[in-house]
Amino acid sequence: MDRYEKALALWQRKQVKTDAELAEALNGHSISFAYHSGNLENDRITYNDTREIFDHDGVTSYTGDLRTLFEIRNAKDANELFLQSFHDRRPLDESLVKEFQKRLTLNTYDTRRYQLGERPGEYKHHDYVTGKNEIGAAPEDVADEMNELLDELHDIPVDKLLRAAAYFHVKFENIHPFADGNGRTGRLTMNYFLVMNGHPPITIHQEDRKDYYAALEAWDERQELEPMETFLRAQTVKTWEKQIERSERSVQHDDPTH
Repeated sequence: MDRYEKALALWQRKQVKTDAELAEALNGHSISFAYHSGNLENDRITYNDTREIFDHDGVTSYTGDLRTLFEIRNAKDANELFLQSFHDRRPLDESLVKEFQKRLTLNTYDTRRYQLGERPGEYKHHDYVTGKNEIGAAPEDVADEMNELLDELHDIPVDKLLRAAAYFHVKFENIHPFADGNGRTGRLTMNYFLVMNGHPPITIHQEDRKDYYAALEAWDERQELEPMETFLRAQTVKTWEKQIERSERSVQHDDPTH
């Protein structure tokens, strides 16, 4: 059993069914996920500020900009929606994706987007540059492409979950359905798909952004999925490294041959 398989087995052993059980199983990972996911796009987001807002609903001696503060607070609100939706066994559909995006971007759209008619929780009305050679799906095609993508996530066998998550994420970012917050929304939605199907959630670490963006680019330019699947496999291990090591030490302690 390799380390990815150990992470998967440790998670499945928890048999998480309710929002309280999920919160306990995450045990600090929600803060780490929110920090890393936010910092990938806004390097003014710090781990300490994120932890204070998640733990105490506010920060002391904050000197940063208001948008950054809203983004961190929004991440907490989105996490609460994530937990409640899991408890309710809410299906992953268009309305939930829009709600995730609205929670993540409320009060953070810039003036230009707002003047163009863009609103949190709504698909984009205009094109925006998403990468070197991409502007995403045309606004009039977004709803159809998103519904088609979400329909493809049904009845995925356990051994194909990570590949399905990789496919969802690269396709979502390629479609770029919203005027803002696509990265954060895509990562949160991917994790919702994973936990609903018995797979541990994944933190994409900000220090690995170069490899992350290279994996997204591999799909955009060549429709290669392997780089993202390989990347997510490694990030799963990195996310749950401490739990894996703790489990390995426990096995060694119980083994009389060690």
